[in-house]
Amino acid sequence: MLIAVGTVIVLAVIFGPSLWVKLVMKRHSSVKPEMPGTGGELAKHLIQRFSLKDVEVEVTELGDHYDPIEKKVRLLREHYESKSLTAIAIAAHEVGHAIQDQQGDKRLATRTKMAPVVDKVARWSAVIISLSPVIGIITRHPMPFSLLLFLGLSGFIARMMFHAVTLPIEFDASFSKALPLLREGNYISQSNEKAVSSILRAAALTYVSAALADILNLGRWIVLLSRR
Repeated sequence: MLIAVGTVIVLAVIFGPSLWVKLVMKRHSSVKPEMPGTGGELAKHLIQRFSLKDVEVEVTELGDHYDPIEKKVRLLREHYESKSLTAIAIAAHEVGHAIQDQQGDKRLATRTKMAPVVDKVARWSAVIISLSPVIGIITRHPMPFSLLLFLGLSGFIARMMFHAVTLPIEFDASFSKALPLLREGNYISQSNEKAVSSILRAAALTYVSAALADILNLGRWIVLLSRR
């Protein structure tokens, strides 16, 4: 019984934030005809308003994000073309990252440099662990548990460090950039401000969900490796 309760609690901690983020986004995804423009139109307007050089807006299928290398604010089509509160808030959040970039935010620069390295480390650590039984058969010498644990930990630790750097950047984009500019520019009414704040909080916490999922995967790998 205690094991079952513990499992439910762990799953709630790991997947709860992700589900909450999705629910918040969906709750405020209905079209608001009174909005002056779509998410894509707002993003373009803000880029012009703040004179963000060489920054463009485009539709993506890979999730809403700002690419500091190509200087692109990328929005899902449902946010690019919609006049919902979610679309407006997400567009402002991603433009917030573009503003960080133009201001030379060192945290964003650090994350940009870390991203490809972290991705490679995470991919290679997972591949090596998955192939460890085959490597053992070929070399006729099983890989030591300590080495496997180190390889497995390296990928997850790298990703967790990336998330630790990312979280303050996300909150800054939401509450030091997006919310003030939406409020001061009268892009949202006072009655909608609470809803927009919750959407921006959800946007920032997306990486918390990813970090918790990594913790779950790390625990799973440790259990698997300890059985060897």
